[in-house]
Parts: sequence; structure tokens; C-alpha cells
Amino acid sequence: MAYLIIFSPLLGFLIAGLFGRKIGDLVSQVVTSSLVGLSAIISCYYLYLFISGSEALNFVIFNWISSGSLNLNWSIYIDALTAVMLVVVTVVSFLVHVYSIGYMSHDPDKPRFMGYLSLFTFAMLMLITSDNFLQLFFGWEGVGLASYLLIGFWFKKPSANAAAIKAFVVNRVGDFGLAIGIFLIYKYTGSLNFSEVFQSIPSLVDKKINFIGIEGNIITFICVFLFIGAMGKSAQLFLHTWLPDAMEGPTPVSALIHAATMVTAGVFLVVRCSPIYEYSAISQSLIITVGASTAFFAATIGLVQNDIKKIIAYSTCSQLGYMFFAAGIGAYHIAIFHLFTHAFFKALLFLCAGSVIHSLHEEQDIRKMGGIYKKIPYTYAFMVIGTLAITGFPFLSGFYSKDAILEAAFFSSNSMGSYATIIGVITAILTSIYSWRLIYKTFHGNYRNENYAFEKVHESPLVILAPLFLLTLGAVFAGFLFKDIFIGIDHQVFWNGSIFFKEKFVLQHPPYWFLYFTPVVGFLIIFIAYYLYVKNENILNQLKETHKPVYEFLLNKWYFDEFYEFLFVKPAKTFGNFLWSKGDEKIIDGYGPNGFARIIKIISDKAVLFQSGYLYHYAFVILIGLTVLLTYLII
Repeated sequence: MAYLIIFSPLLGFLIAGLFGRKIGDLVSQVVTSSLVGLSAIISCYYLYLFISGSEALNFVIFNWISSGSLNLNWSIYIDALTAVMLVVVTVVSFLVHVYSIGYMSHDPDKPRFMGYLSLFTFAMLMLITSDNFLQLFFGWEGVGLASYLLIGFWFKKPSANAAAIKAFVVNRVGDFGLAIGIFLIYKYTGSLNFSEVFQSIPSLVDKKINFIGIEGNIITFICVFLFIGAMGKSAQLFLHTWLPDAMEGPTPVSALIHAATMVTAGVFLVVRCSPIYEYSAISQSLIITVGASTAFFAATIGLVQNDIKKIIAYSTCSQLGYMFFAAGIGAYHIAIFHLFTHAFFKALLFLCAGSVIHSLHEEQDIRKMGGIYKKIPYTYAFMVIGTLAITGFPFLSGFYSKDAILEAAFFSSNSMGSYATIIGVITAILTSIYSWRLIYKTFHGNYRNENYAFEKVHESPLVILAPLFLLTLGAVFAGFLFKDIFIGIDHQVFWNGSIFFKEKFVLQHPPYWFLYFTPVVGFLIIFIAYYLYVKNENILNQLKETHKPVYEFLLNKWYFDEFYEFLFVKPAKTFGNFLWSKGDEKIIDGYGPNGFARIIKIISDKAVLFQSGYLYHYAFVILIGLTVLLTYLII
């Protein structure tokens, strides 16, 4: 059955990609959705097995590389960590496939879109079921390729093409770091198999190396480079700029790639490599710093964005920061728990946003919405539940996972634990503000769209609403049902070695004031935000005017894009233009093909003068030729 998990989506991709035009749109959609649904059912079965106490399973497909001491299999490795990720990836992917049947109903290239979704699912499954770093790298690059294809799906839009290229290039920076980390692992452990590498790590604790002039511990270098790869894929600070632009792709792409699956690959990598990170305190502090800073940074930008999808995109970026600093403080299981719950409520929010956009004839600006909650009541209800979950409302999924992260940070012995705690609490408050701003601006107040009549606003069809309902169940119950299994007192029984804890991790009970602070403030923000965004918007308008530089700073996303444009893009374009004009055109083309062509043209222009039509001219040429020939023969 494990083979079906992996190869069912691949089969769906091949069927839709090769035969989509012949079998038609509906058959392509049904086949791809059904095959991914089969993967989801089997994945849930395997998670049940590990909850029941199963040992890790390894299904070898074939021997991939055998060269000297290096032996790598192409395998399907399933342990508790993989089983959790399998459920996240396949369940969300299945619901996105079904949702896409309705959302993409007017698109002329439905088979191609469904094929790309299945290709992405296959690559992500290869990544999480790998038992060695090389197979992981294959899946890692595979999801990068699939994301490029999906973000740029509407390739006739210049903005979509630019966003796809940007995502691809920025991820190449992170992937280069990951590749260096893998090279170092092989050089100093002699293997790329997870089990062999992890066993070798304790012997490298005291080993120092000099890398490009910097001396340090080899484990720290490995951890830092692996984390650079994770930063690119999971859109952490400095390598985050591709994520909001990726909203140019269709909304189902946003839900699948940028909410629940691809962006969590970085978190999965760090947790999978916990046997390495546990031996590097420096890299753990780095992860905490970057993760917490990203959480705060993205939340501040989300406060002022006006594109409904970009608000949720920056929210994703912020929540990933939570996962990373949880991993940095050694609470790997809590990071995965938040990844698990976040997948449901963030996919729910993205797909609800898609339902809103679908109802408003492709409008995405929340300033052109408002007052539509009665027109699309089901979408409104689902989105409110998703918002309550992400803001940590008591007894919903986000409440259990986010509070567990804050509690773990509160008691962390790491020097950066206090920073993570303070930033985590502030970010939780900011999350409530921008989340309720989105709800009130979108669904309440006066209808503000002059280009689309209010009477035309309509609820989405059942094929869109059904996935929303199922994701809502996950947003409500996932935290409560799985908290004891994933992060309870006996959590190590479930994880069973799939996550490495150097010392036993015990989640302590914080002071009551800390325990109740964020839920109480989050609850109050519901009413404060309603007053500021619906009843009396003048207060915020005045704040924008009096603090215009701050507002512009946040609206322009801390000017990261402009800074990178100045630092990297413009110099690269200038240098490229110089090489093109001086190198390609003047030197290579000038002295190469164009040069030879010019010489031949000059010779032919002279030779054509002999074609005068006069017999004595031809006789003269023959005589000269004969003279040259005789001279050559005599010599």
C-alpha cells in the first residue's frame, strides 16, 4: 500500500498530462482527484498504525546508487514523523484537487492544472518519504519545479511569469546552501543515509574545520547550511520575498503550496535532522532568532496589506516563524504539531479567500469588498472559524499548538528563549489584529465595489464548499484530538525515535497570567477591531496620516524588494547588459559567425566583379588559375 501513496499522484499526473485532451476535462479532474484521495486514505491508515505503536517501515523500490562505499536506495521510509506529514500533504492535496474542480471551471487548461497539482504532490511525497539526503534533495527540487509551473500557470500574464521566476531564483539561493550542507555531510560522515549520518554525528562534536576562512565546528557548519535551505523553501526572513508574489498563481495553488505543504518542507528538514541540530547550540540560537524575527516581521506587514491573498500569505510566513523557533528551542514535536494544525486552518483560510474572490468576479482588494456576509453565509462562517483557529481562540486547533510553542519558549534554557517568548506574544496579538481586519473589511460594513453589482454576489457551488467544510472540521478538532498524542506526557512513545531529543523534553505549566494573557487579549481584539474597522474608521485614517512614514514602511514590506532590486537585480542586469553588448555582440558575434560572414561577403563582392559576361575576362581568370596551378606543381 505504501507504493500507492507515492505513485498514485504520479499516475494522475501522467494521465492528465499525456491524455488530458483526449479524455476531457471532467475525466482528468475526477481521475487525478481520486488517485490523490486514495493516497490520503492510505496515509491516514499509516498514521493510525503509528498511533497504535508501529515501528518504522522502509520499502526499498530499487538500489539507486552503488559507488565505492556509497550505497543509496530509492525507498519509501515511513516513521511517525513521515506519517504525520503524509496525512497533511495528501489530505490537503485531495481537498485542493476537489476544490479546483469548481474554482477552475472556467479555465481552458484544466487537465494541465490538475496534472501540475498531482506532480507537486508526488514530489512532496518523495521528499518526506526519503531515507537519505539525495532522495530528499530530489523531492526538494521537484517541489521547486512544480511550484514554478503552478505559480506561472497563467503564463500569458507577465506578472505570473515574473512571480514564478522570482520564486525559482530565490529558492535556488536556499537550495545552494542545502547542497553545501549535503556535501559536508558526505565528506565528513562518508554516507548520505539518514541512519548512518545520525549515528556518526556524536563523533564529530569536537571536530573543527576552516570553511572559506571561517573556523568553526563542523556540525555547526552543516546545521547552518541545511537551515539556509530551509529558509528558502519556508520563506524565512531575507529569503521570504518570493512568497507574497507567488499569489499570482490560482488560489488552489496558494492553499496547497504556500499554506500546508511546500513551505513546511523547511520545518520538516530541521525536525528530521534533529539528531544533528541537538549537537549545535549556535545553530539552534540562529533558528530561534530568524524564526521569531520572521514571525514578527511578517505579522507587521500583514497589518496593512490590502490584497486578501497576500494578507494570508504573510500570515503563513509568520506562522512558519513560530514553527522554526519552536524547533530551535528543541520542541521539535510541538513544531510539527503546529505544522499539523496550521495546515488545516491556513488551507481553510486560503480556500475561503478563493471562494470570496470567486463570488466577487476575481476581485482581491479588501477595500472593494464589505457587507457581503449575508450573500455568502457559508464561506463567511467557515472563514470566521479559520480566523478563530489561527488567533488561538480557546479549544480550537491553533489554541493548543500556538500556546504550546509559547509555553515551551517561556521555559527554554536557550539564551534566545526570552526573545522568542516576547516576540511570540507580540506576534500573537498582531495576528489577531490583521486576521479580524480581514474579516471585517471583507464581510462587514458597506459594500464598496463599484465595478461589480452587489446583487451579483453569490455563494460558491457545493464542490467548493465541501472541502471548506472538511477543513473546518480539522481547524476545530485537530488540536484537541491529537495534542496528547503529539505533545502529551508520553509523546516520545508516539514519535518513537523519529524525532531525537538529547534530553527529555517536558512541557511545564506556566504561570496563570501568562497562560491566559494571549487568549484574553485575542478575545478583546475581536471587539476592538470591529470598532476600528467597521464603526469608526476615522481613527485609523488619522493614524495613517500622522504616522505616514511608518505606514508606508509597512505597506512597502519593509522595502526588502526595493533593497534587493538595488543591491542585486540592477547590478546583475547592468553587468548582464554589458556582457551581452560588449561580449556577445561585439566579440563573440563580431569575430565569430558575423566576422566570418563579413569576410566571405567581402571576398564574394570582389569575386563577383569577374562575372562581367566578357569572354576575355574569363580567359584572363583561367590563365591566372593555370599559372598558379603550374607554379604549385613545379615547386
